[in-house]
Amino acid sequence: MGTACGGTVDNRPSNDSGDFDNEAVDDEAFDDEAFDDPELAPQGIDAAVDVTADVADLELVVDAGIGRGDRLDRYLAARLPDLSRARLQKLIEQGQVRVNGVPCTSKKAEVQGGDRLTVSIPPSEPMTLQAEAIPLNILFEDAHLIIVNKPVGLVVHPAPGHTTGTLVNALLAHCPDLAGIGGVQRPGIVHRLDKDTSGALAIAKTDQAHQRLQAQFKTKTARRTYLAVVYGAPKADAGTVDAPIGRHPVDRKKMAIVPEDRGGRRAVTHWQVVERLGNYTLMQFDLETGRTHQIRVHSAHLGHPVVGDPVYSGGKSVGVNLPGQALHAWKLRLYHPISEKEIEAIAPPPDSFATLLRVLRQRFV
Repeated sequence: MGTACGGTVDNRPSNDSGDFDNEAVDDEAFDDEAFDDPELAPQGIDAAVDVTADVADLELVVDAGIGRGDRLDRYLAARLPDLSRARLQKLIEQGQVRVNGVPCTSKKAEVQGGDRLTVSIPPSEPMTLQAEAIPLNILFEDAHLIIVNKPVGLVVHPAPGHTTGTLVNALLAHCPDLAGIGGVQRPGIVHRLDKDTSGALAIAKTDQAHQRLQAQFKTKTARRTYLAVVYGAPKADAGTVDAPIGRHPVDRKKMAIVPEDRGGRRAVTHWQVVERLGNYTLMQFDLETGRTHQIRVHSAHLGHPVVGDPVYSGGKSVGVNLPGQALHAWKLRLYHPISEKEIEAIAPPPDSFATLLRVLRQRFV
């Protein structure tokens, strides 16, 4: 372990660019499997541990086969994905983390196979959510369900340090009875979109609707279709990407194709070409699973990253000012949680998406 715990300190410069922020871990659309595991453990680290508000002390044992020691904060961040790395580092600095019974205050200390780690978590202060009169583009609404067309730039739900200006704040103003349905911090939310991804998003308005909608996403009876403009021209007209996705081994702001035996989780995306635009392509993506950044990672894996993606496109420019990546949740098909009637909600793409297509058609068509 490091100097604060005995042994040596890992003084290598960190390649981490910080924690996933709230929206960096949001899925294009997630099922329950993706929801409970936003950060995936790298090779050598065993299963993630669920953290609830009622937990006081967490006991962890480092896998004996871990090999070369990992930094304490990195290891804990992988094992405890419900806690941000910044919070874990603060707990370490406060002496709330013990290694083999001894308090450790060095985040750079190395863990070794067989080490017993104890993390004491003080009770967190409840987050108070405020209703805000933010306009909503409503595609469907009744007493049980609301489907909105989320704009680019709007965070779905609050998080510590970002408690206002979110879709949830807007929903609480529109539906005051939503508070508490499905959880205090994510009332009514059953799937998510990245901050800079626009499109159709379903929200439950009652507990019964919430449970039934969650079940649809878990059993994959809810179907999600996206439109995206990507770089390049795929040789085929359609295909399927079946490649597991996990946290990038170096850059914590990214996800990557990661083998399942190294913590990746199965991810399947079906795609087809809608329109060829010279060196760009309008594509349709249908999600079979819902992993963090799934479409963005899989399209980059194909060699055709989403235009404007700040994380996976390598900084390529298309010459059009885009407020976010050119990825839009175009169609959401599900069964009404009470009547069981099939609903198909189609969300018109934002003006920026339409402008991009118009410019590309002028160039190449």
